[in-house]
Amino acid sequence: MEGRLFLEVGYLVASYDISKVNSKMTRFIHDQFAKDYLEELLKPFGEVQAASQVAGEIREIDVLFTPFPNQTTNVELLGLLGKLATTPAIFEPFRNPASTEEICDCLLKSLEVRGALRRAAKREQTTKTKIEIPRLWILTPTASRNIISGFSGTTKPDSLHGIYHLPTSLHAAIVVIHQLPQTQETLWLRLLGRGTVQKQAIDELAALPLNQPYVKITLELLYNLQKNLKINQSSQTEDQELIMRLAPLYQQDRELAKQEGEQRLIIRQLNRRIGEIDSLLIQKVQELPVEKLEELGEALLDFTSVTDLETWLKLSN
Repeated sequence: MEGRLFLEVGYLVASYDISKVNSKMTRFIHDQFAKDYLEELLKPFGEVQAASQVAGEIREIDVLFTPFPNQTTNVELLGLLGKLATTPAIFEPFRNPASTEEICDCLLKSLEVRGALRRAAKREQTTKTKIEIPRLWILTPTASRNIISGFSGTTKPDSLHGIYHLPTSLHAAIVVIHQLPQTQETLWLRLLGRGTVQKQAIDELAALPLNQPYVKITLELLYNLQKNLKINQSSQTEDQELIMRLAPLYQQDRELAKQEGEQRLIIRQLNRRIGEIDSLLIQKVQELPVEKLEELGEALLDFTSVTDLETWLKLSN
């Protein structure tokens, strides 16, 4: 029932879209990154309806999220973002600090979703108690005291610093990304920040093992952001610094991909040449630098047994 309700809500909200002018293409690029990023991270945990990709900024729900009924994947891997996604949610990320008008627009869209849910439930004869109203999370890099007080935002004892809950009936909160503590728990949200905050988060991401969930896909999305900024020749200092910060990471990733490809090729050739090799030998091959892998690729042509490989590995140390 809930799945059908949210599918209908997505359609109704889309029909309410209003075009708005955006004079800065780079802002759209960052906004699109934020939507793609949230969609990729959240889709293992529920149904994600993200905004359609168009050549300009649009006024529609950025990310409408509905968790799967019987969730088995560990959502805690996403830290604070995972906690926000334990119930139906609307995510509205902003590259620039959200203005009063923009926050009002977010609240309006949230109320439209609520109204659509109520009408759909009435048609389906569902009681109001069974309707889960999605909570609105407005993600903004910074926010002034006037903005927070203007919407009666308050903190809660059990919430992290930087999260301001609006009056209960609005079912919404403003997350000020640059006020979040710099911990592993907030990493996945701080990546949506700006300037120093975002660069610090990228440094923390780069220090994580590539086999840790969501690291590789996040890096790929960041590389795509870098490519789009370069293509559009953004002259903003902040964008130029971001491009430069991501450049060495991209190069390292490409070199690692090359090394992993070389490893797979060598292991396949060894298996064909001398038969299946055990996991210990595979590990030793994987630990070889690219130069040694290339040498092994030539040497294995003369191998006739596993002993030849073991001897070569000992001599190569």
